[in-house]
Amino acid sequence: MRHAHDGRGANLLGALSVTLADRLRAATDAGAGQGGSAPGALISLAGYLDGGPIDSLRDPLALTHSAAVRVVDGLVAAGLARRRRGRDRRSVAVELTPAGHRAAAGALEARREVLDAALGALSGEEQAELARLHDKLLAGLTDGHASARNICRLCDLHACGHELGVCPVTNAARAADGH
Repeated sequence: MRHAHDGRGANLLGALSVTLADRLRAATDAGAGQGGSAPGALISLAGYLDGGPIDSLRDPLALTHSAAVRVVDGLVAAGLARRRRGRDRRSVAVELTPAGHRAAAGALEARREVLDAALGALSGEEQAELARLHDKLLAGLTDGHASARNICRLCDLHACGHELGVCPVTNAARAADGH
């Protein structure tokens, strides 16, 4: 027999996730001045993919090759990115322009504001406990570098502790990939 509290935590997490996802989407679109996959592309390029091949955007953004090309086409048309010759004659690399770096920073700032507003309902102690639980949940959801890039497509890599070696997603990806 199911009890009234069965599934409540999962349901609340789902409602919170949907609410935050909607608010983050609206904020990052506005902050980047671009919609769709563009904010994720801008933030990923600014964080860890700048100068990489166009195909490097496929996994983080969960796109087909042709969709990744269309995203890059849009960024180039908006003056936010440029194409250049890749590592070999057949590949094309993409890099952000100064305007693209500013758009990525705008999207990250808008993201931070949404998250700060959401966390404002909690005390400092509650925020620390929630961060500890998020570390555990994110590590459990990461099964390698491909999933890590998808999870982190809108992340502020400085805020998560990536550079300090304490990012739960990066650490779980390394463990899953045997590094």
